[in-house]
Amino acid sequence: MIPVFYHKDAVVCKKVAKACYEGGIRVFEFTNRGDYAHEVFAELNKYAANELPEMIMGVGSVIDAGTTSLYIQLGANFIVSPLINADMAKVCNRRKISWSPGCGSVTEIGYAEELGAEVVKIFPGSQVGGPKFVEAVKGPFPWSSIMPTGGVDTSEENLSAWFKAGVTCVGMGSQLLTKDIIANGKWDELTQNCAKALEIIQKYKK
Repeated sequence: MIPVFYHKDAVVCKKVAKACYEGGIRVFEFTNRGDYAHEVFAELNKYAANELPEMIMGVGSVIDAGTTSLYIQLGANFIVSPLINADMAKVCNRRKISWSPGCGSVTEIGYAEELGAEVVKIFPGSQVGGPKFVEAVKGPFPWSSIMPTGGVDTSEENLSAWFKAGVTCVGMGSQLLTKDIIANGKWDELTQNCAKALEIIQKYKK
């Protein structure tokens, strides 16, 4: 499970990452949104390197090669995009950085894999077709590693459906990192929610 999060305040980002880490999370996607987002990530990534040593930090919502290079320079371990951009693939492949582009069809998934994507993102997950879409894709593409983002929540019903369909991992944003948790600093609750979700995933992961 990969939490997907952005906040303009690096202190909030650090608290969120720490709470997720304590809940068992080991992969975290910082979302490239807002002015000076790269500066926030730079501070967050340095913090994670010192305080959350097993956390793999990456960046999402990247749509061009220039921004990809910027975040790799700041230490991003993976890059996620809502779309397919071949120039981004070249930048990531040259540095052996994982690149997960957003796909909405079998053709796009096939093209992304030709460009070197190990894990493809389906986005927006529920609008593209949800678990049934993943299940259908895995028929002709049993080798594909798929990560849905959008339409994933912490309930057993939802997570079990995705993992039974054959996803490799799931990205989760506002359904996990709720406005209430962030606004009121309910970090213990976030830690518990992460732990519970990971427990469900272990139960259903193939």
